[in-house]
Amino acid sequence: MSDFDVEFIDRDEREARFVVRGLTPAFANGIRRAMLADVPTMSIDTVRVIENSSVMFDEMIGLRLGLVPLTTTPGEYELGDTVTLALDVEGPATAYSGDLVSSDGLVQPADGNVPIIELKENQRLEIEAEATLDRGKEHAKFQGGVAIGYRHLQRVEVVGDRAEFADDEPQIVRGVIEEGGELVPAETFDNDLRNRYPGEEVEVHDVPNAFVFHVETDGSMSVEELVLAAVDSLYDRADELERAVQL
Repeated sequence: MSDFDVEFIDRDEREARFVVRGLTPAFANGIRRAMLADVPTMSIDTVRVIENSSVMFDEMIGLRLGLVPLTTTPGEYELGDTVTLALDVEGPATAYSGDLVSSDGLVQPADGNVPIIELKENQRLEIEAEATLDRGKEHAKFQGGVAIGYRHLQRVEVVGDRAEFADDEPQIVRGVIEEGGELVPAETFDNDLRNRYPGEEVEVHDVPNAFVFHVETDGSMSVEELVLAAVDSLYDRADELERAVQL
């Protein structure tokens, strides 16, 4: 995203908020959709049950396994590539995602504490599974982004003093405001502009071509990897369209 001005407001490996300037609304929405639908991740797609003496049907076990996020390094695999994982737990115990043993060190459960099934005494679950690299547009389990949204960056303008007997209605804003070049999250003043500008009359305007993104991943990859992979996918599709038009 070197062509755009990006400024992070807060970030960690799985969740971040950042402002991107120089985007059209269409491109901002394209990035959001690409993060949900176009960035491929690994997910368990096929399960072979060797033994299941638990109270849960094989199909339910397979569903739970498919929803376990697996770490995925962008660019390491091609679409359709597979990795084998195995699980063998005997009760009394709870089988967790961390009990999955992968044949590839790059593909591991993103969280080790996702419960799969509680096994009673003399119950056992042994399975072999194949994780496949695919995109979110094929199935929701391949979505690396679990909560992705954006909104306009807003600028607040003081236009005068509040009238003495003016209605004291809340002036609610969401997201982030720009104030003298500083980015101020709205939750720092409880989303009510009266707390930020007491006694003042204000107007709120959208900053043109500036958007605040809020991105949360399932742990399969970092926020930075997800966003960059989404932007790359948009450029790849644009190049493909350009070549097709020239033909």
